[in-house]
Amino acid sequence: MKHLSILFAIFATLLACSAFAQDAKPRPNIIVIVTDDQSPFSLKSYGNTVCQTPNLDKLAESGMVLDAAYQMGSWSGAVCLPSRTMIMTGRTVWHIPGVESFAKDVIKDKSGRVPNNIVDQTMAAVFNRAGYLTFRTCKPNNSYEAANKQFTVRHDEMKRGGTPETGSAWHGDRAVEFLDDYAKGTHDKPFLMYFGFSHPHDVRDGTPELLEKYGAYNAVEPPTLVNPKSPPLPVDYLPEHPFPNPHGHGKIRDESQVSGVMESRTEATIRNELGRYYACIENIDIQIGRVVDKLKEMGELENTYILFTSDHGIAIGGHGLQGKQNLYEHTFRVPMLVAGPGIKPGSRAPGNVYLLDILATICDFAGIDAPPTNEGKSFAPVAWGKQDAVRDAMYGVYAGGSKPGMRCVRSGDWKLIKIDAFKGELRKTQLFNLKDNPHELVIEHHAAEIIKLTGNTPKPNQRDLAEDPAFAKVRADMEKLLAQQMKAYDDPYRLWDQPE
Repeated sequence: MKHLSILFAIFATLLACSAFAQDAKPRPNIIVIVTDDQSPFSLKSYGNTVCQTPNLDKLAESGMVLDAAYQMGSWSGAVCLPSRTMIMTGRTVWHIPGVESFAKDVIKDKSGRVPNNIVDQTMAAVFNRAGYLTFRTCKPNNSYEAANKQFTVRHDEMKRGGTPETGSAWHGDRAVEFLDDYAKGTHDKPFLMYFGFSHPHDVRDGTPELLEKYGAYNAVEPPTLVNPKSPPLPVDYLPEHPFPNPHGHGKIRDESQVSGVMESRTEATIRNELGRYYACIENIDIQIGRVVDKLKEMGELENTYILFTSDHGIAIGGHGLQGKQNLYEHTFRVPMLVAGPGIKPGSRAPGNVYLLDILATICDFAGIDAPPTNEGKSFAPVAWGKQDAVRDAMYGVYAGGSKPGMRCVRSGDWKLIKIDAFKGELRKTQLFNLKDNPHELVIEHHAAEIIKLTGNTPKPNQRDLAEDPAFAKVRADMEKLLAQQMKAYDDPYRLWDQPE
């Protein structure tokens, strides 16, 4: 009788486990889409009315748009290098591999800043241990190679051409091929896909049909004639920055060697480059659509989280700049769209997130622990509608040129930018109310010739408020907050008017 009782108990347990297994949901797939040099303001979700991205529009409609997503910054002129390293490691800008090479004047070695076992705690390594299949396609350079090697399937090549073999379709092909192989398999593993693109980074060689659509051509020398079909100038356009070389590089940065642009910031040059930029972005959107269609065909879409972002933004004419070596919103901010199980369609939140928060977030989505080396904050609770933001203030740095370089802090509606470069020869402070002045317009944007070019007439309060006595207390509070943030994030530098 005792043996029968034991057998009955075992049988009941097996039945319960079987029922649980049938009811348990399969672990979700995760796709992280990362473009190269794409401002959020290139998307309809963030107000663009020219660049057509129907698949990203659908992604935004099916999930959440985050309005305050940022890349923390860079200590390198190649902003993508620390940016992509932060994505892979989930660590802050002064605590990632490579920092000792670019800030060698103040950081002699990486001990105390970068854990010795950091490679084993990077994105693919974490998901490999959790039983995921890991796949990656992207550009191969200016990223954290040791982390990239952890992906079990990897197809990295530089693809910035205007044909299927030399452009974004190549990355799309690799992603679809992986999904084809996955669908044929008999495994029960979910997958993590890092779906990266080499565009819309320059050289922005678009496909002929999309270039025609946006009134642009693959220029070698700066254009001199305006094509009326080309996109209009951005509202923050200037032919030159209000003060020279804010990035701290002299004349060797701000993409001054880009084919078809060089040092030109004329209307003809910027509008043609915007047309090329939009052509590249729409081509990326087509590839994303192919992957989403494949997921539907496989029956996997409902069980897949899709996160879309970029490694940083880009100026392309904004504030008289062309590149990404600055901390204005067009460059400091990134697009962030996220859709998947439990995310309310058509939702929106500020988020106050960094790219480095992605690792913790997708770990939450997968139901696994973030690695012990992680410094990011999961924004899964934001995506699931449980809270609006994960932090109050956003710190930013650009120190890829003359040191200390550029710093900023945003809190609520206010943003402070400070520049300390060329051994004290360039010292500037800017203060903006982003609610009233979301494009950070300055007094130069009020000039009649600029208004004529952009079609935008700034309001009187849409200007830099740093020297306005009415906002002295706001400035003082923001100066204090910036110093606190610099200390909190282990910034090794101090600006000219900050205490040691």
